[in-house]
Amino acid sequence: MGDSNEMTINLVVLGKTQSGKSAAGNSLLGSADFESRLSPSSVTWCCSLGRSGRIVGLTRRNGCESALCVRVLDTPSYPHSALSKEQVRDTVRAALAQHFREEGLHLALLVLRADLPLCPDESDDTVQLIQELLGPTWKDFTAVLLTHADKAEEAGYSEETYLHSASSTLLSLLSSVQHKYVFLDNHNSIIKEERNIVLRKLLNFIRRNNYQVLLKHSKE
Repeated sequence: MGDSNEMTINLVVLGKTQSGKSAAGNSLLGSADFESRLSPSSVTWCCSLGRSGRIVGLTRRNGCESALCVRVLDTPSYPHSALSKEQVRDTVRAALAQHFREEGLHLALLVLRADLPLCPDESDDTVQLIQELLGPTWKDFTAVLLTHADKAEEAGYSEETYLHSASSTLLSLLSSVQHKYVFLDNHNSIIKEERNIVLRKLLNFIRRNNYQVLLKHSKE
C-alpha cells in the first residue's frame, strides 16, 4: 500500500447511468478528473484512472501519521445507453487488471441514488456485473455509495429515517455487503471536511477487511 509514510487505497466506482458515479469519483479525489454532467444518454464510455494528491490527517500507521493517496477507476455505467453488458464487463475487467494487478483493489463502490427508490430488477443487473468482475467474495469488497443525499435531506430524511423507509431491495443489498454504505452529498462532498468524513468511512471498511485486496497478481 505504499511506503511507510504513505498509504494508497484503490477504488472502482460502478453503477447505472446518471447515478453519479463520475461525480462521486471526483468528490473522492477532490478534483474534476472525470467528465460528469446531466445527459439523456450515458456520458462515460471508457474507463479512466484518477489519483488524488497526498491527503494528511486521516490515517496513522505504526503510531505515526501517514499520508493517504486515493486512486479511483471510473467506469462505463451498466445498464448503458449504447454499450452491451459484455462490452462494459470486458472494458472494466481489462482496466481493473491494467491498473490494480500489482497493488490489488480495496473496494468496489456500488453507486446508487439516494433520491430514487431501488426496485428489484434495477439492482440485479449491476450486482450481477460486480459478481462477474470480482468473483465469489464480492460482498466482502463492495460498499454502497448513496449519492444525492442532499436531496433526501431536503425532503426531511436523516440517514436513520431514510433507511427506516427504504425499500426491502435496498435493505437486503446493504445487509449482503455487511452494511458498508456511505451517504454522499452531491453539493458539499467536494468540501474538504465532507470529503474527509467519507474517506474515513471507506478507510474503516478497508481496515475491517484487514486491508485485504482483490485482483492482485504476483509478478512473474
